[in-house]
Amino acid sequence: MQRYRLNALLCALAVPVCECISRPSANMSVCDDWPYILMARKLAVTGHFAYNGWAAPMIGWQLFWGAAMVKLFGTSATAVRMSTLIVAMALAALLQRTLVRANISEQNATLATLAFVLSPLYLILSVTFMTDIQGLFAVVICLYGCLRALQAKTPAVASGWLVFAVATNAFFGTARQIAWLGILVMAPCTVWLLRQSRRVVTVGISVISAGALFILAGMEWLKRQPYSVPEHVLVGGFSAGHMAYQMACIFGDAPFLLLPIVILFLPEVRRSRRWVLVLSSLALLGYLFLGTYPSHLRGNFPLEPMGGDWIGIHGTYEFVLLKGNAPRLLSRGAQVLLTIVSLGGMYGLIACLSSRSGPSLSEKAEGVSWKQLGVLLGPFSVVYALLLAPRAGGYHLTERYLLALLVIALLCMVRFYQERIHARLPSAGWVLAGLMAGYGVVSTHNTFSLDRARVRLAGELTSAGIADTAVDNGWEYNLGVELRHSRYINTDRIVIPANAYRRPAPLPVGTCTVNAYDFTPHIQPIYGVSFDPNACYGPAPFAPVHYSLWLEREPGTLYVVYYRPHEPA
Repeated sequence: MQRYRLNALLCALAVPVCECISRPSANMSVCDDWPYILMARKLAVTGHFAYNGWAAPMIGWQLFWGAAMVKLFGTSATAVRMSTLIVAMALAALLQRTLVRANISEQNATLATLAFVLSPLYLILSVTFMTDIQGLFAVVICLYGCLRALQAKTPAVASGWLVFAVATNAFFGTARQIAWLGILVMAPCTVWLLRQSRRVVTVGISVISAGALFILAGMEWLKRQPYSVPEHVLVGGFSAGHMAYQMACIFGDAPFLLLPIVILFLPEVRRSRRWVLVLSSLALLGYLFLGTYPSHLRGNFPLEPMGGDWIGIHGTYEFVLLKGNAPRLLSRGAQVLLTIVSLGGMYGLIACLSSRSGPSLSEKAEGVSWKQLGVLLGPFSVVYALLLAPRAGGYHLTERYLLALLVIALLCMVRFYQERIHARLPSAGWVLAGLMAGYGVVSTHNTFSLDRARVRLAGELTSAGIADTAVDNGWEYNLGVELRHSRYINTDRIVIPANAYRRPAPLPVGTCTVNAYDFTPHIQPIYGVSFDPNACYGPAPFAPVHYSLWLEREPGTLYVVYYRPHEPA
């Protein structure tokens, strides 16, 4: 037992080791976590829970945990974000034990967990104050409790684990509401599987009903909070084409995000029939051609990584939206290679699934059977994906929304490999996990290095007497500036108080475009931060700032450019 705990501890400690190497500190927003950080600071100082116009997630317990970090370590953004890192460590250990409970061997579970928690997506999210890691923790702890209930030897023990699953999912799900699918879907499926025990059914119905009431009360409370942002299942401006494209992109990213495991199935392409293999190869070559050939079609056939927000070709958080083009880390050739091995691995998995050779998955396994896993995880996955679809049709969808489904895919793939191909995952998996961890460290470092450069450049402009509202430093930085001058982000999704949204006046004629200007109307830029010194109206008389870029030959550079016409010096 002690040796098994060491495996979970190894997974937990691997996360902060990688994060320390990457030096994840910057005094500005990463994506849109700055409004949440300000909420945690306010809670720590005033004891009041106050939204500021940006939070669709409830945030809940996450804010109290972040406020505790503020009390202990100060008000820096890094102190608040470290609360997420601690949760990410606990989640890594819990995931390893969950995989073991799903009939995966200790060694395979450890490798699979490391492949997931050292992925570029997990590493960068673990040092933000976004709600994704906390929400995933709520899902995984519910899954762990349900697996323990299914494996319990007595109805009393099974009932106890069911209560644990619902109670923890209710509490930790207050960070991100979609995690409550654990109560609404996963727990009822567990009760169905244990329906032969009247005691379990009675306890299960009671505790799930209590959990559902808790959810209703929480949603009603959230709806009444000033400056909260309601999240609706059906959104306005829905486009079926946009939904299909976004869903295809983020699900197409899944093989890359689980590459150390997916690539292990690549040799299994030999199981497919020759004519199927030939046709599939031709289809892949056609896709690669359309994804690389210079034409208007290229954008419709993205190469890996496809999601394009958190993990992309630039080796930083992609949705920066500064003027000019950021330095590119992944070449087109590297993208082609990643696409081949990612999609090839998925093809090998499909070929293996359709092959009749090897032991049958219908055979009864010790512990949790495949049938039980199907009932437990299948409905959850379907409902989760169905909730993503409307958002994909009306809003922007990113790869971070896949985290819960990635855990389920990881569990199923590793157990399938263990039972159908070989009892132990190949040693190459450890090497591949290490390579992906290295890429994750690089992309996390480069993201925060870029953000520190933006903070330094903003500081230089402020020192020169330029108002912070006169500079466009990218939408994430602008969120913080807006909240210095207003108590909330200006969004038309605010319901309470009524008429909080104010349509911003148009910028002066000739001003360069400001992304998300509606949200930050106090930003009236005269200057802007850019990757290109010749963007907009050319370079302003301020020294550029260089920043470190790992795996690049030269450092990155940020410039200050004019956003409005000006008289030549």
